[in-house]
Amino acid sequence: MTDGFPPNKYNAHAWISGDPEIGEGTWIGAFTIVDGSGGLKIGRGCDVSSGVHIYTHSSMRRCVTGREYSTVDRAPVTIGDNVFLGANAVVLMGVTIGDRAVVGAGAVVAKDVPAGAVVTGVPAKRVGTVLPDGSIKYGEHE
Repeated sequence: MTDGFPPNKYNAHAWISGDPEIGEGTWIGAFTIVDGSGGLKIGRGCDVSSGVHIYTHSSMRRCVTGREYSTVDRAPVTIGDNVFLGANAVVLMGVTIGDRAVVGAGAVVAKDVPAGAVVTGVPAKRVGTVLPDGSIKYGEHE
């Protein structure tokens, strides 16, 4: 038995399980959960802020059926290049987040996020668009 988190090259205070594919230049903050058990690809140049949870599995059906449904469901997550995940955001299994998207702090992402979208809230909803210069236009979006 080991104490603490399994070793990883990103952050001594991050829990990284499975075998996720993590792109060059991606930063992972402390107190994150990066679950690669169902397949996970995180692109290049991403920031995964402190407290983010990325899940590629769910035991919900197994639990609520009293284990009659004996499977832990798994579905891959794909996060594009240069994506910003704000502090304490949660990304659920089966989700794809497009390049240059921004997920606000505390958001719960249960559906795909288009490239360049800004999403916030629970559940996460689109509130803006990332412009070519990196600024954000809130309100109307394409």
